[in-house]
Amino acid sequence: MDMSVFDLFKIGIGPSSSHTVGPMVAARRFLLEAGDLERVAGVEVALYGSLALTGIGHATDKAVILGLMGETPQDVDPDRVEDLLAEVELDGRLALLGTKQVPFSARTGILWHRDSALPEHPNGMRFTLTLVDGSIIERVFYSVGGGFIHAAGEAQARQGAGEQCSVPFPFDTMDELLAHGRASGKRIPQMLRENERVRHADAVLDAGIDKIWQVMRDCIAHGLVTGGQLPGGLNVKRRAANLWKQSEDARHGDNRANDLPHDAVHQVSLYAMAVNEENAAGGRVVTAPTNGAAGIIPAVLRYYAEDCRPSDPVRGVREFMLTSAAIGMLCKRNASISGAEVGCQGEVGVACAMAAAGLVAALGGTNEQIENAAEIGIEHHLGMTCDPIGGLVQIPCIERNGMGAIKAITAASLALKGDGTHFVSLDSVIETMRQTGADMHNKYKETSLGGLAIHVVTVNHAAC
Repeated sequence: MDMSVFDLFKIGIGPSSSHTVGPMVAARRFLLEAGDLERVAGVEVALYGSLALTGIGHATDKAVILGLMGETPQDVDPDRVEDLLAEVELDGRLALLGTKQVPFSARTGILWHRDSALPEHPNGMRFTLTLVDGSIIERVFYSVGGGFIHAAGEAQARQGAGEQCSVPFPFDTMDELLAHGRASGKRIPQMLRENERVRHADAVLDAGIDKIWQVMRDCIAHGLVTGGQLPGGLNVKRRAANLWKQSEDARHGDNRANDLPHDAVHQVSLYAMAVNEENAAGGRVVTAPTNGAAGIIPAVLRYYAEDCRPSDPVRGVREFMLTSAAIGMLCKRNASISGAEVGCQGEVGVACAMAAAGLVAALGGTNEQIENAAEIGIEHHLGMTCDPIGGLVQIPCIERNGMGAIKAITAASLALKGDGTHFVSLDSVIETMRQTGADMHNKYKETSLGGLAIHVVTVNHAAC
């Protein structure tokens, strides 16, 4: 499997990995591959399918403009985004990759094709450059979830080329990974580390994982102290900070009458909600494996580091991340992590499975227990739709992350109390998720055309 832990965990900005991070990367890549920009007279971007239907609420228009300017999700300053975009609209000009100035306005330069989709994926976009001689350069890209993108035809070409990177423990299924474990006597995080060594030295790998964990911790911390209202028009109030203050007051105050036994679980929910409120506000987050599900893994990781009393938390966090990445790779390879393709089961469901497996690994569980935990995590999200109200990554997304984090801990607990023997395999439940997504009506797949999105009276952002 030609994927790395750093493919699953990418540092970026909110509110969406598929609708914000991916389009920004695609726009920049299009220009980098276009050649000499001095011959360019204009640029146009056409968005299709889910990108067009929920792109306003997911900031897709802002993302493609930033990408055309040469910004990257990992480096752009979230606090400067609105100023950068305002300058473009005020000047009526856009600097392609920060150099070549061309006339541009978002009102005319971005086209929204809400009634049509491109053939390879619901998240399609077409970039067109008009040259000074009247000719054009045109290319189609797809944002396939988790910040992953590919150009038209590229996915099929990769499949035809076969495995791109030779690793000591190749796997396309969990059965294959478990077989490697039995033959080698190694645990899943050990095998993933050896695979990563093909790409990165241990010091580079560990530094990268540690940085991702630091960004996750910072995101939780910022979300737990930031109040106010989320952007987008729903007037949703941020709740994590106020609820966190109440929790801390109850734990440390003189009157502990309201300090209930389940408050420790409540705190895990708040960690996840804090992250996804940051995501909804366009803040700095890590795809895990997507932005819409970005709160679950950080929440469970903090629970592990602070509440599970690990003897070696640094090593435990690294094993957690490597193991959870393995689960994410399997889900992406054999089903999808795109809400526009399979619904929220592919986002929150996969993140729950990744977190459950990672927690079991960090706590010393066997490979079979890791597989069991991941299977439980997905099984109990099967069929979950993606129906964001107003096309915004807010309701039900924020609370859904809190619930997913709790389910992950429950799944890990059940798996650790067993011997790894169970009825449904992880491979079977991933295939079930794929089939369920294929059967799911498109109105439930990140289009805001069904479910909660049409049963709550609100501003119709998808029609803006």
